[in-house]
Amino acid sequence: MNMIFRQVSDQNPDSLATRFRRARAKRVVEVIGKIAAEKGSVRILDLGGDPGYWDRLFDRAFLEASSVHVTTVNPHVWERSADPMFELIEGDACDLPNFADDSFDLTHSNSVIEHVGDWKKMEAFARESRRLAPRYYVQTPYFWFPIEPHFSAVGFQWMPEQMRAKALLKRKHGWSDKAEDMGAAMRDVQDARLLDKAQFRFLFPDAAYPDETVAGFTKSLVAIRS
Repeated sequence: MNMIFRQVSDQNPDSLATRFRRARAKRVVEVIGKIAAEKGSVRILDLGGDPGYWDRLFDRAFLEASSVHVTTVNPHVWERSADPMFELIEGDACDLPNFADDSFDLTHSNSVIEHVGDWKKMEAFARESRRLAPRYYVQTPYFWFPIEPHFSAVGFQWMPEQMRAKALLKRKHGWSDKAEDMGAAMRDVQDARLLDKAQFRFLFPDAAYPDETVAGFTKSLVAIRS
């Protein structure tokens, strides 16, 4: 289990975690290729993403040959991109009224829906994902996978919120530093709400679900409407 823990949590380019990200990219590449063959260009709305994700995991020559343009949406944009392939805009991925239905060819999100808030916000996020393009790709960590990826702890997500908050008051866990007080601890705990399969498939009922597995366990949930 310790070996799996290190491999799943590791940011090393040769780690299992990185290999999973590359496998996800291959699925996205297939969808991009299909759209490019049909239309000659591909407009992608990346909800909660950033240009660095595309630079790390995708072949630039392929994106350029497919005439890809990526619009990213985040609550705050601290800098502008000089790269003409990207447009960075501020917005709420759960509510994008300035974009009409099917404004893009593909909506994309990678490990985002678990951070948008409570169930109502997740439903809104899913509606926008499905509304804004005829195709979508959504990935999120799985609630029942033994290792919680944000806090790098076995079974952390299965503990009551109060226990998780108290744990964060004692020491750093994964991406979360040791909390300075209960308020900070609770904000960190509630920032990541993992989904199970029934919840995820309710939110994305018209998708295929090529879930990711490791050592016989489902690690991440994936929904693709292609």
